[in-house]
Amino acid sequence: MTETKRYMVTSALPYANGPLHIGHLAGAYLPADIFVRYLRLMGEDVVFICGSDENGAAITIRAKMEGTSPQEIVDKYDKLIGETFKKIGIHFDKYHRTSSELHHQTSQDFFRVLNKNGEFVKKTSEQYYDVEAQQFLADRYITGTCPKCNHEEAYGDQCENCGSTLSPTELINPKSKLSGATPELRSTTHWYLPMDKYEEWLRPWIEDGTLNGEKHHEPNTWKSHVLGQCKSWLDGGLQARAMTRDLSWGVDVPQELEGSEGKKLYVWLDAPIGYISATKQWAIEQGEPDAWKKYWQDENSELVHFIGKDNIVFHCVIFPIILKAHGDYILPKNVPANQFMNLEGRKISTSNNWAIWVHEFVEDLPGMEDVLRYYMIKNMPEQKDSEFTWKSFQEANDSELVGNIANFINRVITLTNKYYDGIVPEIDINLAINNSIEENKPGNYSEEIELMLKHLDKIDQFIKGYDFRNALKEVMAISDLGNRLLQFNEPWKKIKTEPETVKTVLHLGLQIVGLLSGVSKPFLPFTSDKIQGLLNLPSLAENGGLASIKKSLMNGDSIVPSGHRINKQQHLFSRIPDKVIDAQIEKLNATLVSEPTYDPVKETATFDDFTKMDFRTGTIIEAEKIKKAKKLLKLTVDLGFETRTVVSGIAEFYTPEEVLGKEVVLLANLAPRKLRGVESQGMVLMAEDAQGKLGFVSPESGFGNGFTVR
Repeated sequence: MTETKRYMVTSALPYANGPLHIGHLAGAYLPADIFVRYLRLMGEDVVFICGSDENGAAITIRAKMEGTSPQEIVDKYDKLIGETFKKIGIHFDKYHRTSSELHHQTSQDFFRVLNKNGEFVKKTSEQYYDVEAQQFLADRYITGTCPKCNHEEAYGDQCENCGSTLSPTELINPKSKLSGATPELRSTTHWYLPMDKYEEWLRPWIEDGTLNGEKHHEPNTWKSHVLGQCKSWLDGGLQARAMTRDLSWGVDVPQELEGSEGKKLYVWLDAPIGYISATKQWAIEQGEPDAWKKYWQDENSELVHFIGKDNIVFHCVIFPIILKAHGDYILPKNVPANQFMNLEGRKISTSNNWAIWVHEFVEDLPGMEDVLRYYMIKNMPEQKDSEFTWKSFQEANDSELVGNIANFINRVITLTNKYYDGIVPEIDINLAINNSIEENKPGNYSEEIELMLKHLDKIDQFIKGYDFRNALKEVMAISDLGNRLLQFNEPWKKIKTEPETVKTVLHLGLQIVGLLSGVSKPFLPFTSDKIQGLLNLPSLAENGGLASIKKSLMNGDSIVPSGHRINKQQHLFSRIPDKVIDAQIEKLNATLVSEPTYDPVKETATFDDFTKMDFRTGTIIEAEKIKKAKKLLKLTVDLGFETRTVVSGIAEFYTPEEVLGKEVVLLANLAPRKLRGVESQGMVLMAEDAQGKLGFVSPESGFGNGFTVR
């Protein structure tokens, strides 16, 4: 591989149909912001791109719900999302919009090239049509039961419960989101991308990191769940996927093509191209309209997509196919997708308002932006789902930010002002290195500098390996160095008896403070600026500021020079009162006691329809988890006259031990089907509340097994 000269970094385009919540931050935006900030601080050439996804079916659904137009929806949420990013300290080189003329033009040109190259197959197929709404239904207009995990709110293109990519016709009991009616299949013609055609190069690119016989990337640097989803998709057999839709809102299929009337580009064709059109707009605003090309078309550039796990196959399979089929673009070197963040023991749910909305957080808790960033990074769902709780948020602030970083910096700044009138004490660094305060103890100048450099190297290693949680731990370890330095040497006791020792301790302490201002910048940008203010230094230079600090340490130079005057002490962080946290918990819990929402009553069933279903009473006599399936339990149900094996998606709510002996109602004449290799011979009836929690539908205790439920 050639040496990387520059980075093209993207964050998933948020749908402009609602505000940002903490799960969005943890998934695609905070990790990308850390990565980009760090690279820039080390002097790297980076362009950071994002923008509002304004063409998806979700936009028109939201417009219908709010009784307004799609344009009004995207204008409203594009503004809110953009402002929220700025307030939480996430800054893109360009935050664009897929409703822009430039984006429409770029997407259509892409489509033209692929069509001209013969990459599409135009064919007629049966797709769902809502008779009541009188329109064909895009994937997101259809919901139903997932055939893979039995989740009852899967979309026509994807199940967000198990992450499986779907086609609308795979859904069980499909319903239109427009009218609630059962849609019917009708014929329509679309342009398809035959993805199986590209497997010859796609599989080795994903599995071995090779492209055209050369090493493109190291697959062991990709997260295991990313590779797992990709391989599962490949092993399941790539299918042709329609790249156009019958919609009234979105990017038009180029009008010169026969059959284009009423057709729009598939959102997963146009949305990722939004990264390219946004970079084009950035280049135009830089006064170099062609500058975007070196970031997207030059092999010396490294393309990295930051996304959530629900977008993995679109960024690792579909978009790379589109880029390669076009022929002029580089492929991603990594797609470090995060998993999901849960909230207070439940999944974040926008429909049930079970979320912490970022714009509300900054309004309710002004000045705590970095506290949120810190806690989110500390609990970032990098390899598995993680959890946000308000109490642990408070604890992290009080014990780590206040008790560690703020405590150390406060003491160094206060003592320097008290003993030296705020002037960094003059010392002979070479003498301090050669004549350490005490060998192998906190305060040994050369040892401390060496440890600081080691932590810097680890931060570099972790950030470039997309391990931001461990990188943050190294930042805290640098603060630990400072606290140990003060605790061991107790300068407040030695100021009169060992004044030279105290000078060296506080001089070294200020160097650690200076280093903290640099290494905290990617994680806690507002705090970094405050620390620089305490040191009476300008905000750290974005372009190479941390590289300069590292160079100073390696050369034996001071980060904060002798004779420099610092400012007076100011609080970086403060303890959060219980009443503040209790108010946030109460605000969140208020959503649970609000008026519940109910699923619409299904279409009328005749008595004959009902009599076809055979419900029987039974008892669960065996239960076990199914390997590699977080949601599924394998149950053995005693029906009195026989036993049945049933696969049930209840593992999120019940352990095998909790369901043993449970009396249940079983749909006994449901056609058997295999789930994760186990044949399920029926369905246990469950009720689901407004928060998605499942509960058993059971007969009276001791009713007996095998009896008909009428």
